Amino acid sequence: MTSERQTNREAYVWVWLPGMLAPVVAGRLVREARGGYSFTYGRSYLDRAEAISLFADELPLQPGVQRQRDDDIPSCLRDAAPDAWGRRVIVQRLTGQRGTAAARVELDDLTYLLESGSDRIGALDFQTSATSYRARTAASASLDELAEAAERLERGEPLSPALALALQHGTSIGGARPKALLASESTRQIAKFSTSSDLFNVVKAEYLAMRLASRVGLEVAPVTLTRALGRDVLLIDRFDRRRTPAGWERRLMLSALTLLGLRELEARYASYEDLAHRVRRDFSAPRATLHELFGRMVFNILCGNTDDHARNHAAFWDGQRYRLTPAYDICPQLRTGGEASQAMLLTGQRRDSRLVTCLAAAPAFGLTQTQARDWIDHQRATLEGSWNPLCDQAELSRAERDAFWQRAFLHPYCLEDYPTG
Repeated sequence: MTSERQTNREAYVWVWLPGMLAPVVAGRLVREARGGYSFTYGRSYLDRAEAISLFADELPLQPGVQRQRDDDIPSCLRDAAPDAWGRRVIVQRLTGQRGTAAARVELDDLTYLLESGSDRIGALDFQTSATSYRARTAASASLDELAEAAERLERGEPLSPALALALQHGTSIGGARPKALLASESTRQIAKFSTSSDLFNVVKAEYLAMRLASRVGLEVAPVTLTRALGRDVLLIDRFDRRRTPAGWERRLMLSALTLLGLRELEARYASYEDLAHRVRRDFSAPRATLHELFGRMVFNILCGNTDDHARNHAAFWDGQRYRLTPAYDICPQLRTGGEASQAMLLTGQRRDSRLVTCLAAAPAFGLTQTQARDWIDHQRATLEGSWNPLCDQAELSRAERDAFWQRAFLHPYCLEDYPTG
């Protein structure tokens, strides 16, 4: 059902411009009476010498009202909106509905933007005022308290006002799994929690995948493994924040879904090849970026991450060029069957989770078959050689190792028809 709480008609979009420590108003997002949304850059923003478009494909830096082809919220703004987990927290806090009842509530998009935490991924925030910026900050809470709050929300139990506010801080992060934001003077991190419904140790599986991705030579967000309330927690360093002597800078980000000009319902059309074409045209260091993207595609298949959808790839935007962000959300999926498919197309209309499909896609990434095989063989050998040491480091039991090996990591299907020798 849709909630009766339909009060927000507009939001002002604030942005941290490159190199700046404080936000400025970029423009106004309006939910129009006729339906749909429009965006207008502010005159004061357009007059700034350092102003940049939020995304030139959708919102070129120009005066006047701008509407999208489907009258929806521009994808570059939707990238900063909460996803399933954040929406669930907001619904419970605003309506009091919990559990399955909360799942049936759907608030309007502007409410989600305005009620989610201000420390969102990227460099945008949404406010009701065009003149006064007021951050929606978190209540102080320990990792144990945040883990407890996430568990209580999962079980449909009420939260104290303080814990509800602490969880709200993390509502602006995408994804469906429970998570929270952690901040100190020297670090900015995302905490991902396990849940009682997990069929395997999802947290340790992601930790292994992220560490192995770094071992094979990919650019990956640093991760650490810790515990709260007797359960594993994954801590991920935020790469959209940059510490400087003067303070923390925020970095504008756009998802691959947005870069490819696709909406949520069109995500199945997202393609590594199409993203490679965009890299060649608009990214800094295109050759190195193409090789990195190819490596990530290969590694997703080797580690069994079939959830490599286009929101799990992103680029920094500085107003001139794009740069691929470090890899994130590399989450292996356990399976007992044989065939599997990637969320993104690999080449043409093929998405089968096999290394031979990566070889077929190699020319789009500027690689010969020999070069592509060298990349693949290096990753495979590194994964095999690093497996046990990293499993030891993560304190995986023998049963957990056996569950992950060849049911996610190096599943036999990924090697099918791959040339040997």
